[in-house]
Amino acid sequence: MLSSGAVDPNLDLFQEIDRLRKDMNAIILAHFYQEPDIQDIADFIGDSLALSQKAAETEADVIVFAGVHFMAETAKILNPAKQVLLPDLEAGCSLADGCPPDEFAAFLENYPDHKVVSYINCSADTKAMSDVICTSSNAVKIVASFPEDQKLVFAPDRYLGDWVSRSLDRELVLWPGSCEVHEMFSEKKLVELKIGHPDAVVAAHPECPEAVLQHADHIGSTSGMLAFAGKTSAREIIVVTEPGIIHQMQKENPDKVFIPAPGNDETCNCNECPYMRLNTLEKLYLCMRDRTPEITVETALAEAALAPINRMLELSR
Repeated sequence: MLSSGAVDPNLDLFQEIDRLRKDMNAIILAHFYQEPDIQDIADFIGDSLALSQKAAETEADVIVFAGVHFMAETAKILNPAKQVLLPDLEAGCSLADGCPPDEFAAFLENYPDHKVVSYINCSADTKAMSDVICTSSNAVKIVASFPEDQKLVFAPDRYLGDWVSRSLDRELVLWPGSCEVHEMFSEKKLVELKIGHPDAVVAAHPECPEAVLQHADHIGSTSGMLAFAGKTSAREIIVVTEPGIIHQMQKENPDKVFIPAPGNDETCNCNECPYMRLNTLEKLYLCMRDRTPEITVETALAEAALAPINRMLELSR
């Protein structure tokens, strides 16, 4: 007899997930960094901005979020009356974990005349202390929406904040956080890869350090990188972000070659997000079958975090 957490090996998981989706009136949202099987069965695949927009407008009764905790938490904040499920509750984020609310609150006390722009890769508590949320798709636009004389704190990603600062020639106070995946990309190995593929172009995510970004032909969010892959005339594209995005790039551009940039440690898959990869097709099925793990957010906190999220959505229209 199978235990409650076991999956019958004879089950067609794609068929079962599709059945549950219909029975539950559920929508499956997946980030580009999820494994290919999850991307293929999702109702919608996108970056953090597009996923937030989709979560805000959905009429489904249940939101199944194939991503990480802060994404599902954001969906719950936007939909307090809906059930939000996450395949693996341990699917967190180094950026969110690296910005503890009590430490962030103490940090902000040093900048009482600053407005706070927080990257969506943060906890509900951090969002609640922010004036507006941003994603890598709209960070430049969000920061530029403030008057030039308005002082700003940008958190929690110092590399994204630094890129925005350089893009706008505008000083920002940066919280010293980073994505453990993107900071592992090696400038040396990227240069070696470019030498080995002299006709290739480089698409990089702005969470990467400046030393890596200086070699990029395109810098942008995952959706921006996907669009660039379709527009560029280059046949080879070096991809400097979590390699899950390559699945969609290859589907949309079967005639092109996508080369994942390696991390700086040859003993591990350091270019893969360990949190995103916790979700599997089996866990997706189980969370829908058992309706757990379910994401909950305390009402007062959700209401406080909703205002800066809504401001982002309004500025992104």
